[in-house]
Formats: sequence, C-alpha cells, structure tokens
Amino acid sequence: MSDATEANGTAGGPEAAGTGAADGGVPGRHVRVVLVDDHRMFRTGVQAEIGQTAETGVEVVGEAADVDQAVTVITATRPEVVLLDVHLPGGGGVEVLRRCAALMADSAQPVRFLALSVSDAAEDVIGVIRGGARGYVTKTITGTDLVDSIFRVQEGDAVFSPRLAGFVLDAFASTDAPPVDEDLDRLTQREREVLRLIARGYAYKEIAKQLFISVKTVESHVSAVLRKLQLSNRHELTRWATARRLV
Repeated sequence: MSDATEANGTAGGPEAAGTGAADGGVPGRHVRVVLVDDHRMFRTGVQAEIGQTAETGVEVVGEAADVDQAVTVITATRPEVVLLDVHLPGGGGVEVLRRCAALMADSAQPVRFLALSVSDAAEDVIGVIRGGARGYVTKTITGTDLVDSIFRVQEGDAVFSPRLAGFVLDAFASTDAPPVDEDLDRLTQREREVLRLIARGYAYKEIAKQLFISVKTVESHVSAVLRKLQLSNRHELTRWATARRLV
C-alpha cells in the first residue's frame, strides 16, 4: 500500500527562492516546507503542484516517508512549515509532533505543522491539534488553497477544512475534557495503527510492509486488539472501528 521508504532534505534559505507568486502566492513571500507522507506518488504530486517556487513562493526543502525520517529531515532543514500526513509508519503524525515539540516551541525559529491527510475522522483531527499542529486540511484541497494554507500557518494562523473546524470547536468549546473512549484507550499506539489498517481492508502482509514489522507481529497485535475489545474476528473489528469513525 505504500512506497519504499525514502527521505531527503536540502537546506536552503529564502534568498534561494524567486519572488513571483502566481496561483496562491504573494510577491515577496517565501516559505520553506518539508513534505511528510508515506506515498511517494502523493509527495511527487504535491511537489509538482506547489513546489514551483518562482510562482508560488513555496520551496520544498525535504521529504520523508516515516516517523524517523521525518524527525531527521525536519531537524536538519528547520523548515517554517511541515505538511504532515496523519498515518505514518513508526507511530503516526502524532509521534512526529511529540518528537519535534522543542522545534515547535522555538520562539526564534518555530517549525509549524499543517496536517494534510485523506482522513477526516474527528479522532485524527483532534489528536494532531492537541499534539501541536496549527491546522488540518484534507487531500481534496486544491493547490491554490494549499499554498494559501501554508502561508497562513507560517504566519501563525490556524487553518482547517470547513467541516473539520467543527470538530475542533466542539472539542475545545469548554474547559472540560472530552469523553474518553475507554475501549480505545486500552490499545497501544501500535495496536491502534494495526486496527485502522485492518479496518481499511489491508492484508496482514500489507500491514507488515506498511509498519515495517513482521507478519507474525501483525498477527500478535490483531489478537491483542480482539482480546482487549472482546471481539471475535476482523469483520466485527471493522464494524467497531467504523462506528467510531477510525477508518
């Protein structure tokens, strides 16, 4: 389901970019961006859509396909904005945010994160926002709107696709913590990753490749998930995950 792991980063500065800004850019604006997504074809498409620096003002300085690579590339290049997929091998986007907390907190040169995901599940949105991301948009966004969102995040704004903003408002509308899903809370982060992939119809071999683990380890995680949730098979598991909008 995913491409071979790959990462690269090239340090650069604003002076390396052009000053044009068609299709969403504004003259004189420049932003250095790292793309984090485990699908190479998607990264290539985003690069082609927004990475024409002379036109958009966006300079893509690095790419990564999993959590470890993301942390390495982000630390090395110190971009202004990271486009971050939510579901990544190695712990997901939340793990990237956790390990980059010091970079986000750097007042002199903060690294800001914009989640860019196919998922519109409330749990995913709230998870990365609580982790420190400045916004969340889905992969249906146009190139022009994505460029605009990147610059807004660079400037410190919060950016959300319209429907997703409601999740955030609901979650933070009061000082009370949102209800905890006790069943889901029993699962480890890796078990949650396996749960989502099983619910999406991935075969064990595909999950093993996606998460860089053995098929036997996948089987062990599935058994643990079924036991903890008191489910009998993957069909019940899929219904359980769908009802909670985890797919």
